[in-house]
Amino acid sequence: MSPKGTLVAVVLVSVTAALVALVAGVLARHGLPYAVDVAVHRWALAHRGGVLTDAAIVVTTTGSGPIAYLTAAAAGAVAAGRDRWLLGAAAAATALALGQLVRLALATWVGRPRPPVADWAWHAGGAALPSGHATTSALVAALVCTAVVRRCYGMARMTAVVAALTWAAAVGLTRVYLGVHWPTDVVAGWLLAGALSLTAVLVAAPLLGRALVRPPGGGVRRRASRA
Repeated sequence: MSPKGTLVAVVLVSVTAALVALVAGVLARHGLPYAVDVAVHRWALAHRGGVLTDAAIVVTTTGSGPIAYLTAAAAGAVAAGRDRWLLGAAAAATALALGQLVRLALATWVGRPRPPVADWAWHAGGAALPSGHATTSALVAALVCTAVVRRCYGMARMTAVVAALTWAAAVGLTRVYLGVHWPTDVVAGWLLAGALSLTAVLVAAPLLGRALVRPPGGGVRRRASRA
């Protein structure tokens, strides 16, 4: 394994360990929120209202459903390139769907209750941990970052990556602000998305490496086939 692959593996183990520890802690507490969950939840309720709530609702609606899938598909198409854009779009949408299935299975198994319905400023459903919107938006951000790293350079690359990560973070924070998730639900969603994304990197990188090489100029060319 290359040094970069080793680094990805180490980070993956760390992220997965953090997720396992968080889930184990929640299960040990029978789903009850931590003190930090309650404190942040109360702060959000005390500071919620008006334009900020409306803005949070707009942001949170982008973190799941058609918008998320269309963004993922677009990222896959861009990453795959002109010749294979349709395959790339389908692969990215499928990867997102698989990630959501993993999230749903974990949430169903943990079965953590959400905050009281009376505190909600927007509709929600299902078990709380991991947050579906936090997981989905983080996975979409990872796909966007993949496309950006493959197709953009310089300041454009950095700007796009920061924008994607900021959007994903904002979606997760709106779930707490709107009162539909405990903060640790969102953290679990981010950790799950990180673990899934890093796993995909470890699996996909060797496969891509066999088909593609990067010349010194930074472009991409196919490895010459052997006679």
